[in-house]
Amino acid sequence: MVTITLSEQTLSHLQSLPPIEGNTESKVRSLLEAEYRRQLSRYNLIDRAMREKYKISFDDFETRKVVKERGFTWEVESDASEWELAVSGIRTMQRKLKELLGNSKDENR
Repeated sequence: MVTITLSEQTLSHLQSLPPIEGNTESKVRSLLEAEYRRQLSRYNLIDRAMREKYKISFDDFETRKVVKERGFTWEVESDASEWELAVSGIRTMQRKLKELLGNSKDENR
């Protein structure tokens, strides 16, 4: 177990969160879950926008070499980078949520 020291001000803010009941550990876990879900939503939004723009999935975008096909323009290269980050972020956030929620279920047993 790791001990973390919080300032009185931070602890006060944490304790004043209305929708979160329980001890400090459960409040921090709830905040982590909310942040992971927020990031997942942002990444999903980017993925959806790119799918609509290019009318294909990211895997197809890479397989078809759309960046090369469209002449390596700044816009397409920028989209490719942003999309790749989003797809990777989706996997990461899903994994982190699974780990966090899996651990919280184990601790509640």
